[in-house]
Amino acid sequence: MAALQNGDIPSYTIIHADGLYEDDKLEQEILRSTDGSYKVEYSQTHLSPAGVPTYKPWATIDKELRDKVQGISILKPDFREADLELFPNLKVLVRMGVGYDKVDRVALDKRGVTLCNVPDYGTGEIADHAMALALSLRRGVVHHHDIQRGNPPAEWTPIETPLIARIQGATFGVLGLGLIGTAVALRAKAFGWNVLIYDPFAPNGIDKTLGIERTRDVKDLFRRSSTISVHCPATSQTVNMVNYELLSLMPKGGLLINTARGEVVNLDDVERCLRENVIGGVGLDVVPNEPIPVDGPIHPLLQAYRNQEPWLAGRMIITPHSAYMSPESLLDIRIKTAEVMRDNLINGMRVNVIPLHKA
Repeated sequence: MAALQNGDIPSYTIIHADGLYEDDKLEQEILRSTDGSYKVEYSQTHLSPAGVPTYKPWATIDKELRDKVQGISILKPDFREADLELFPNLKVLVRMGVGYDKVDRVALDKRGVTLCNVPDYGTGEIADHAMALALSLRRGVVHHHDIQRGNPPAEWTPIETPLIARIQGATFGVLGLGLIGTAVALRAKAFGWNVLIYDPFAPNGIDKTLGIERTRDVKDLFRRSSTISVHCPATSQTVNMVNYELLSLMPKGGLLINTARGEVVNLDDVERCLRENVIGGVGLDVVPNEPIPVDGPIHPLLQAYRNQEPWLAGRMIITPHSAYMSPESLLDIRIKTAEVMRDNLINGMRVNVIPLHKA
């Protein structure tokens, strides 16, 4: 319920926790009342400004402000039960993006706080990025690029490797058919791949609608797909789901792409599969335990990649969770986040609400 001020006019206090923007004119315009029926106090608290991968503790926000806050939008910070206790009047939390694995949904549910996400701000960008990773590896772009700038450079001739193969007629597997998974499936189909999907939660008939094939067995997906693209959230059921057992089912020269959540893929098993030539290559926009430090210990596979070890030449691409990135998507996420906050907190609607039972 809104606080009442100035002659019983409802007032809403909303913060953007990260503090990513130079100003908040856009958000103010979307959130403001057009008829004077309510007031909004909106501010940025700068826990994790643009270009800063880490974030300050929630307790650094002034207590007087925390006690009034009814709506919070977040991009990078976690939000756990102890953080929730700092905001006694919180009603709506909007996660600026698709995933919500860093939010304590159980704690929010117990307090009656509505959790929302913004699943449609960068669908095209992420799908394009997944395809770019797949194409760069499958067509040998990365491999030839790496060896042509070697010391000494390779001979001016193509190389033979199980990673490089014809796309048309091969099978492209999609693990998870949400908005992004669907966009990837359509792109892969357009390139000439035979598309095979696995998603136990997708509605019946979606395969017929898209003109693709569906399997009800995740092992069948890996067994038949020479390229697999991961597009499922990180949940208790999916963490470490993509492991040695599944990867070892892929055809020789298999390719794994992950632009979803790093925790879904077991990185130890990916390294083992690459070293044993069980799979041909991997393209990762996400890894477990982000952000990865510039200095200090990191996973041995990531360290081998950074060291440009010869056994990984042309077989691995890493991008720093940047698949969503474009000026247009960054504008979209601002607009859609403010709209979702307004619709849920102020207008009493239920837009992009994540129920506790959702996987």
